[in-house]
Amino acid sequence: MYAVIRAGGKQYRVAPGDVIRVESVEGTDGKVAFGDVLAVSGSEGQIAKPGADVHVAGEIVEQARSAKILVFHYKRKKQYKKIAGHRQPYTAVRITEIAFDGQKFTAPELPKKEAKPKKAKAEVVTPKAEAKSAKAPAKKAAAKKSETKKTAPKKKK
Repeated sequence: MYAVIRAGGKQYRVAPGDVIRVESVEGTDGKVAFGDVLAVSGSEGQIAKPGADVHVAGEIVEQARSAKILVFHYKRKKQYKKIAGHRQPYTAVRITEIAFDGQKFTAPELPKKEAKPKKAKAEVVTPKAEAKSAKAPAKKAAAKKSETKKTAPKKKK
């Protein structure tokens, strides 16, 4: 079961459960309905023009911007170079349902991710804290040694 839809000036072949990246679209409550269905297929080897009762629905998975492309303008012998970057926004949509002629094909539900319980931190005295307090007197002794060191007199020419 698949359908061919038009979204954002491009055509996509979609089946229930597919995740597609389309031009930025806005949906209500994370749901999107594609009204421009070009073709629909109920089984392998069959394709038909859709009637008025064809519905393709999806849910928004992600809205982001794609990777940066560099736009480089250059004119030789004219000392002209210009560079600019561009990131195209997109919406990732998971197709949840295709319905036509009284038939309804739905995608299987995704398993919900369960939050892992956070571990409680116990108050424990670490040996590092004890080591720091032991190092402090050692540093003071080293400082005293450097102060008592005498400098050699300058050589006379």
